[in-house]
Amino acid sequence: LLTLPVGLCYLGSVWPLPGTHRVSPGASEFRTEGDFLIGGLFNIHEDENPQFYQIPEVLQCSSKPFYGSSYRRFQLMRFSIEEINNSSSLLPGVTLGYNIFDHCSDTQNIPGIFNILSGKDPIDPWATRHGNVTKVTAVVGAFTSPVTRTVAPLFMPSHIPLISYGASSSIFSQKLNYPSFLRTVHPNKDVVDVIVHMLQHFQWQWVAFLHIDNDYGNDGRNVFMKMIQDKDICLAYTKKLDENTNYTTIFKQIQIQNIQVIIVFATERVAENVIEFAIEMNVTNKTWIAVDAWSLNKKIPKLSGIRNIGTVIGVAEPDVTIPGFNKFIRALEIENQPGEFCNQFCNCSDLNRSEIVRAENSFNFPVYAAVHAIAHALHNTLQCGDKKCHKNSTSPHMVLSELKRSNFSLLDHTIEFDRNGDPRFGTFNIIFWNSSGEAEVVGVHKFQPSSHFSVNESKIQWHNSQVPSSVCSSECQPGFRKSLVGIHKCCFKCVICPSSTYINSSEDQYTCLSCDETEWSPEASTACNKRVVEFVPFEDAIAVVIMVGTVCLVGLCLLTSVLFGLNFNTPVVRSAGGPMCFLVLGCLSLSSISVFFFFVKPDVASCILRYFPFLLFFTVCLACFVVRSFQIVSIFKIVTHYPSLHRLWVRYHGQWLVVLTAFILQGTLLLIMYTSAPPQPYSNSLWHKDKTILICELNLKVYSASIALFCFLCFLCFVFSYMGKELPKNYNEAKAITFCLILLILTWIVFATVYILYKGKYIHAVNASAILCSLYSFLTWYFLPKCFIIIFRPEKNTQEYFQGLIKTYNITNN
Repeated sequence: LLTLPVGLCYLGSVWPLPGTHRVSPGASEFRTEGDFLIGGLFNIHEDENPQFYQIPEVLQCSSKPFYGSSYRRFQLMRFSIEEINNSSSLLPGVTLGYNIFDHCSDTQNIPGIFNILSGKDPIDPWATRHGNVTKVTAVVGAFTSPVTRTVAPLFMPSHIPLISYGASSSIFSQKLNYPSFLRTVHPNKDVVDVIVHMLQHFQWQWVAFLHIDNDYGNDGRNVFMKMIQDKDICLAYTKKLDENTNYTTIFKQIQIQNIQVIIVFATERVAENVIEFAIEMNVTNKTWIAVDAWSLNKKIPKLSGIRNIGTVIGVAEPDVTIPGFNKFIRALEIENQPGEFCNQFCNCSDLNRSEIVRAENSFNFPVYAAVHAIAHALHNTLQCGDKKCHKNSTSPHMVLSELKRSNFSLLDHTIEFDRNGDPRFGTFNIIFWNSSGEAEVVGVHKFQPSSHFSVNESKIQWHNSQVPSSVCSSECQPGFRKSLVGIHKCCFKCVICPSSTYINSSEDQYTCLSCDETEWSPEASTACNKRVVEFVPFEDAIAVVIMVGTVCLVGLCLLTSVLFGLNFNTPVVRSAGGPMCFLVLGCLSLSSISVFFFFVKPDVASCILRYFPFLLFFTVCLACFVVRSFQIVSIFKIVTHYPSLHRLWVRYHGQWLVVLTAFILQGTLLLIMYTSAPPQPYSNSLWHKDKTILICELNLKVYSASIALFCFLCFLCFVFSYMGKELPKNYNEAKAITFCLILLILTWIVFATVYILYKGKYIHAVNASAILCSLYSFLTWYFLPKCFIIIFRPEKNTQEYFQGLIKTYNITNN
């Protein structure tokens, strides 16, 4: 016996079944019980002695409306069974019988199910059948998820296959609780997947989800919320719908939140209420998404004012033509036999064949596929061939095993089930309710072999002539990040990404990422650009000019040394410092070494050599000039007043002690500082947004002692030289040193000013120029005038001339 629960109407009174069917004894007893039909299918072999019974066709609950679509599906079940019984190949020699229960309530329905399932003894699905044990082989139904959840546990312990053609709740995929449940309709996750694809295709992010308050609707909402978690879709508003729903509050809230897309996940009856209230409350210009339970409804599109509510699109089971079914309907003899049965009453005077043919045909193929799946499973378990079946009996668990392995063709579909009992076949149509009130197919969603969604937008006539928008916040322009406002990820404000940052919207729409040190970006960037790395190379024109000037300096120092050597015993050379002149010229040349290391790519060695030679050897130069300034003042002032001090100075070679002390002290300071914190190459990305300037980072705090010594020598030199401002007019040694020091100070003031104002790669050239100018200031204004006298004014380079200057100064000051 195959039991087929059919989700029929909401439900009908008794109609006599046209014609007769062969059924086994006891199969003529029927009960009327509500939302769906339970039909017990059983098989009768030709060698049995069948009896003929009149079988009630449909019962309608007097308190609920009659649905032609459900009645059509009921007749499709009868048609499918008769088609199989009339086939000589599928089940030869075997006739399927059925029992039907029209479900009005659990209290009325459950006892009838027990009568089908039970004999005198408890059912053991693994035992050999005997005695009064039921002949139920499989069950088709129920139509809705709540009713299926009620009746399914009654069949699961016995492992009787239960194949639903309408129950789509996800809970039935849990094989631990529903081991013998299968279905020929796609579960809610597949329907929701199509809806999510639709939302993404039209870029609808701000949606409302209205759902019936039962297993079907609650599961649909939960699946929807889970599926949109990692997508740019927000559930702005959700509400359960029942008979006490306040639709005024719902639509006011939807209007307040500016929601333009409304998903109605409900049955036909509830969907009708939603749309009727929307029309009554003048809800306009919305986009309504219908699920397969009501998307092909024939009544709603004909409602007055339906065009005002906006555009209705939805997901629907494809319209599969069942060959011969319409002919079967037109051959029905519908008799009107009003009467009361199980507290139900039917007046069928309004029912005619044309209405049944025109009724909504959704879920027709799932019904047809469910019956044929059982027939094919019986075909395999009974080992049927072309003319007969080789086995006389079977059991539910054997049929269940074959059902799980189903793989047969039916109307160009390959019927298969996955490990959860869900279908591996079928598609969904994307439909649009056109101006004629018809559900026009505008797209399709395929599941096998891979998920594919497509829609022809040109076929959809939108209520505002274009694809409507439904967002909480408009998308940010490129280069702007989202800053959430409230709890929804779709509600945000756009914040510009500052320079040196960028945003990669495909990975993270909420964070401006920092560029690497070697990269840069302007404001509102979506990517970083490589920084241009700059330093002054040897071949740069400015570098060439400075290095040529340095070479000239060294050459002039060398020539001056030669000239001074040739004229070593002349008064000019001796007054310039004598042997100390060669030390100064040598240190000027050694100091110039630093200049060359400003024009290479910075590394630790080049950074050290940029400053070490200059600081060390120029310190010696300054010490020499300090000594020379002191000696000039000593000759003209100190000797006469402090002769003993002068004698000590001469006896102990005070000038060399001062120079050596300055050299050792500066050298020691530099070694300590360079050892503890050597200058490091540094990629400066702060000066320019698009460039990296390679410089040497010098910690002035660490080198403050060395620089302080340097400045102290300058100060002493300036003081001693300034003290000689009243010396003989033509004897200008002190004045020359003073002028050189002034040039030195001005040079570094200019450099400091440029360093503050100018940020670029040529700051290296400016630094090198400052060093070179410092060297040239002493060479040019101290040594070259003496060279001029030696070469062009030899009359001033005599002992008599210098003694005359000193004698004149002494007479004048005495």
